Amino acid sequence: MSEPGDPGNGAAPPAPPIPAWTAADPLAEELCRELGEAIVEVERGGGEGSSLTIQVRREDIARVAAALRSRFRYTVLVDLCAADYPERQPRFEVVYHLYSFRENRRIRLKVRTAEHSPVPSVTGVWRGAGWPEREIHDLFGIDFTGHPGLTRILLWDGFSGHPLRKDFPLAGIDTGAALHPDPPPPAGATGPGDDAS
Repeated sequence: MSEPGDPGNGAAPPAPPIPAWTAADPLAEELCRELGEAIVEVERGGGEGSSLTIQVRREDIARVAAALRSRFRYTVLVDLCAADYPERQPRFEVVYHLYSFRENRRIRLKVRTAEHSPVPSVTGVWRGAGWPEREIHDLFGIDFTGHPGLTRILLWDGFSGHPLRKDFPLAGIDTGAALHPDPPPPAGATGPGDDAS
């Protein structure tokens, strides 16, 4: 005779235990139950109506975003940005701010990624993510897999580097700009071919 929870008796195996850090919020608990290992950690700020920050595994961000939009009605991508922490590994953090009209609530998703580890694009969930993902790619050098047109959006093709990285040098680099191949003459000076008389 088989024991309860034994796969031999046709019963489903017991659900994995819910981490203690999800108990502070019903949404976090339900997300953890539904998405399991995709949720790395949850932080909740103090006070009523406080913010909820959910740390998500990089490779699962599109799946978590789709669940939040379809099942939990977080239909608005308010902002999508990034931050650089060069002393930390992985050094980059991509941050998604979401809003639900039904719940009248904002939440924050965070994904940590390394320099050469692309993040799945969420343009399939929120079409408006296209331009912010391009901006992050342009200014931080973070790639997004599955993006329909990941090209520079603010800087010109040929620009050398990514200026919002903390280790970007502020002066003395070739940026690829050739707007004025020769510097203009100083004020009051005459240029070649000008007649001084």
